[in-house]
Amino acid sequence: MNPVVTVTDLTKRYRGVTALDKVSFSLAGNRIYGLLGRNGAGKTTLMQILTAQNFATSGEIAVFGQHPYENESVLSRTCFIKESQTYPSNLRVEHVLRAAMLVYPNWDEEFARQLVDDFRLPPRRNVRKLSRGMLSSLGIVVGLASRAPLTFFDEPYLGLDAVARQIFYDRLLADYTEHPRTIVLSTHLIDEVSDLIEHVLLIDGGRLLLDEEAEALRGQVLTVSGPVAAVDEFTRTATELHRVLLAGTARATVRGDFGPAERERARSLGLGLEASSLQETVVRLTTSSNGHAADATSKEAVR
Repeated sequence: MNPVVTVTDLTKRYRGVTALDKVSFSLAGNRIYGLLGRNGAGKTTLMQILTAQNFATSGEIAVFGQHPYENESVLSRTCFIKESQTYPSNLRVEHVLRAAMLVYPNWDEEFARQLVDDFRLPPRRNVRKLSRGMLSSLGIVVGLASRAPLTFFDEPYLGLDAVARQIFYDRLLADYTEHPRTIVLSTHLIDEVSDLIEHVLLIDGGRLLLDEEAEALRGQVLTVSGPVAAVDEFTRTATELHRVLLAGTARATVRGDFGPAERERARSLGLGLEASSLQETVVRLTTSSNGHAADATSKEAVR
């Protein structure tokens, strides 16, 4: 099956600032991707370029095998729900949904109405009178009910409480299971969505640090703890991302190939091993003095 999105050596510069630096990856059909990274990493710029709302400085992109700019056959199959989604101020909620029905060929009106009820949106209220959370809910309704084959959610839940965010996750997963498509979630609430994400794209400083299956990544990054000398011995063949020292013991986050033999070696050294959460993995990989922890080791002493 051909990829839904192909990105090759994509670079974007703004007046001497490199927002994206030779980024290359592809998105397969019917997968949920996590597009992760710190503020200013380049995530939104990347999504804007893929949805023809920005232009690359160099490199190549293909969405459904074509360039998206002024391409109705591509854009009608793509939905981009932005962090600060705006609508004409004279529209009501029901008008926004009616417009979305005209834009997206796969629009499901019944599903949209169910979501409006789930999020307790007032259909006849003017969008300029909606709270921040209600605006986010409206964007989620459009993003889900569009059933676009390629759907981007860029921090879609500003202002939503924990209950509303959980409704979003539940409805997304249930509808994705019944109607598979390619979904890209860009979020800082990594722990909340970690069970949804099937593939991780991690951007830092405009560079792509990770392009990994989520399950494989969970087995690559571990936290090892025990006597300092034993931790030193075990981490000698791995990439150490972070370390905390405390009274002769060490706790280190490491990345490597941890098969049965390596795990047995850890046990023989008297070390404890724990799987790192996806959020901790992202934090450790993007935290260092130069912004690229994949190439550096961070150690801190605790007194």
